[in-house]
Amino acid sequence: MASVPVVVKHQGKKYDVELDPTSTGETFKMQLFSLTGVEPERQKVLVKGGQLKDDTDMSKLNVKPGHTFMMMGTPSGDGAGAIERPKEKIRFLEDMTEAEAAQAVGATPAGLQNLGNTCYMNSTLQTLKAIPELQQELQRYQPGSSAGSSDLSRFGLGGLGATSDLTQSLRDLFKQMSETQEGFPPMMFLNALRTAFPQFAQRAKDGHGYAQQDAEEAWSQIVTQLRQKLKGSNGEAADSSFIDKYMRGSFESVMECDESAAKEGGEEPIKGSDEFLKLNCHITSEVNHLREGMQAGMEEKIEKNSEVLGRNAMYTKTSRITRLPKYLPVHFMRFDWRRDTNKKAKIMRKVTFPQELDVVEFCSEDLKKLLIPVRDKIREIKKEEEDVERARKRQKRMQQEQGGAQQEQKGKGPATEQQASSGKKDDKKDDKKKASGSGDVEMEDVVYKTDAELEAERAASILKAKKELLALVDAKLTSDEGCNQSGLYELRGVITHQGATADSGHYTSFVKKEGDKDLKTGKRKEEDGKWWWFNDDKVSEVELDRIESLSGGGQSHSALILLYRAVPLPSKEEIEEASQAST
Repeated sequence: MASVPVVVKHQGKKYDVELDPTSTGETFKMQLFSLTGVEPERQKVLVKGGQLKDDTDMSKLNVKPGHTFMMMGTPSGDGAGAIERPKEKIRFLEDMTEAEAAQAVGATPAGLQNLGNTCYMNSTLQTLKAIPELQQELQRYQPGSSAGSSDLSRFGLGGLGATSDLTQSLRDLFKQMSETQEGFPPMMFLNALRTAFPQFAQRAKDGHGYAQQDAEEAWSQIVTQLRQKLKGSNGEAADSSFIDKYMRGSFESVMECDESAAKEGGEEPIKGSDEFLKLNCHITSEVNHLREGMQAGMEEKIEKNSEVLGRNAMYTKTSRITRLPKYLPVHFMRFDWRRDTNKKAKIMRKVTFPQELDVVEFCSEDLKKLLIPVRDKIREIKKEEEDVERARKRQKRMQQEQGGAQQEQKGKGPATEQQASSGKKDDKKDDKKKASGSGDVEMEDVVYKTDAELEAERAASILKAKKELLALVDAKLTSDEGCNQSGLYELRGVITHQGATADSGHYTSFVKKEGDKDLKTGKRKEEDGKWWWFNDDKVSEVELDRIESLSGGGQSHSALILLYRAVPLPSKEEIEEASQAST
């Protein structure tokens, strides 16, 4: 259907617009936005029967060529909504290189080809890639002269003089993945992994190809290697490790004998400290939720010799966290070795896990005192922000209902003469009451705040709360850049396993989508709540309910490793910008 030339009048100006009858009101408003700078939600375009709605079918308006529309509305702020000519020439996807297309807004990330039972490695790498600080650190990594690098590494070719340095291989692989949307063959990294850890070069029992491996073992070995290699970069101390900074936690522990005779005999509790790079979720017949499994992991039963009793006895080792890292992997201990089959059998029990994880209860008393005020303030701010969002939606719904009622009233026509005269009589009665000394109290005029004023008050309240939040963070936590300052985590990645044993089945990974980068500010926009599913070289977008189905309960995809990230606190720069914007 051909477009229709129409005229739009706005603030004394006329605009020639090509109206597409096959489009909707929303599309037409976007055309006007590009001409006038007035955002679509602030436009009032008058049509027969009322205002133009976003879902209006433009073909049903039966507009003739030369028809004139009246539009009201002003841009938000002082010209903030005005359209400016792009500073850089617009480039179409067809004109971009493969690398430029891969880095464009909304691009699908690259998958990894399965090179023969390598899904365990692919899923592990995709989840590690979800840590942006790790990618930045790898870019700065410079291997020693013994790394044995080769130009062939650019093509991902291993075994032909390519590097055997696992960390350098990971750096190159992540770079290669960022420059394509196709499934990439991680040959160089696979060779480096098998060179560093020969267990991953084990051949299949049937003699065909390589054996399937455990993704948790691959995760642990890779992280351990990175801990040794990524040290002393970016001006930090030579013994400072990136992994220690962002992924290492600390325990304090107390081990006591379960038998009262040992305590009565004067045996003192054994105190100690330890470190961890992941927490374990033990799965028993009583564990239904991640929290219960983590609690079981904090209380370990150990059999050892008691000097007081003169024999072996059972001890309980209770651990409490003294440092929380920014990134917290949690391992579901689903595989148990079975002697009858000589395989790691899978525990099929369903164990649910949250999108937001609170680990304060597992911390030492000293750390709890630092975390609880910050945690509670974050929840207070979150509730207030949710209340504001609900109020916005409610206000929008009321405006839509009010607009519909006005259109319905216009359809009925003007009030009858009898109704009009009745209204006048009522007004006269009210005037008489006010004039007489009947004792009636004249009501004062009620002043209602505008939507903009209410919005400004809410924004000011949230901004004040965020300033109070930063003031609550203890100096000890502030100085520890890579730690969690609230005890709250948000889920960012999931490695899953499908099948009955660790050395069979299939591994995949899910990574939460980050908001697209704003081309002007470089900051991330609000996330849409969706996830990427990496099934080797197949990459697809899934909804949150797909993640919630990964709790297990059978041989289908069930969570094996969860990657949590500390809930971010607002930065001083963000608060300063918000303060300036509100003034």
